[in-house]
Amino acid sequence: MRVNGLPADPADRVVAGAVVDFEIPEAYVAEAAPEAIPLEILYEDEDLAVINKPAGMVVHPAPGHHTGTLVHALLGRGGGWSAVGGVMRPGIVHRLDKGTSGLIVVARNDASHRALSSQLKDRSLSRTYMAIVRGRVKGDAGELEGPIGRDPKERKRMAVVRDGRRAVTEYDVIQPLRYMALVRCRLHTGRTHQIRVHLKHIGHPIVGDPVYSGPQWRGIPDKRIQKTLASLERQALHATRLTIPHPRTGTMMTFESPLPADLKLILSDGGGVDRKSEG
Repeated sequence: MRVNGLPADPADRVVAGAVVDFEIPEAYVAEAAPEAIPLEILYEDEDLAVINKPAGMVVHPAPGHHTGTLVHALLGRGGGWSAVGGVMRPGIVHRLDKGTSGLIVVARNDASHRALSSQLKDRSLSRTYMAIVRGRVKGDAGELEGPIGRDPKERKRMAVVRDGRRAVTEYDVIQPLRYMALVRCRLHTGRTHQIRVHLKHIGHPIVGDPVYSGPQWRGIPDKRIQKTLASLERQALHATRLTIPHPRTGTMMTFESPLPADLKLILSDGGGVDRKSEG
C-alpha cells in the first residue's frame, strides 16, 4: 500500500487530497499439501502420534511459511488427522515455536483431539522444558506467576502485563554455570511464549532468543564462549518430557527427549562450568 506514491506507514494520518493505491496479492490455496518430510516419531497409533520436532520447523502454515511445516509432513505420512483445528492445522493440538525443539503430540482423529485439548486445560497432560538462560539464577527453584498479554510497546511480542491472562511456570535450576544456567521449566498454564516471557521478566532471558534476549554473548567476556554462543541459531529451549493419559485407554504414557547437540555444545563448550558448583 502506498500514499502519494510512497510506502504507507500505519502511524501516518491520511489527509484530504491524498492518493492511496494498493496491490492485492494473488490468492493461495488455503489448504496444506502433503510433503515428503522425514519426522522423528517416538510413538504412533490410531489415535495420536508423539514427534520429536527439530528446531527451525514451523508447526503449521502461517504467513511466510506456506511449505515445509510439521502439518505438511504429517499429511505426507498419509492416514487421517483430526479436523478440529481446521484444514490448515490438521492434527495440531498444541504448538512449539519455530526455534524450540522437542516433543509435541498430534491427534489422528477428532475424538482424540478433543480429549487431548481437555487434558491440556486440566493439566493432566504434562509438559516439561529445558532452557539455558543468561545469568546466575538465585535459589534452586521457584514459581513464576505473571499475567501474559501483548506487549503494549511492541505488538509482535508478549509481555507480563496487568490485564494479561493468568500464567504460571514452575522452575528449578539443574546446572549452574559461570555466565548461564540450565533450568527445567514445567507449565501450569499454556500462554503464547510463556516460558520465554517469564524468564525474560525475571532478568534471565533464554540464550539465543531473537525476540526476548538480544545478542546472546552480551556481557560475557570469554571470547571462546562468545564464539560458541554466536553459532547458536535459535533459542536454547527444548521440550524434553511429555506425559499423556492416552485419550482412548487412559494409560499414562511418558516420553522423553534428550537435549539436542547444539544445546549440549553450549553447556559443554560454551557455558563455562562453575567450578565452585562442582565442589
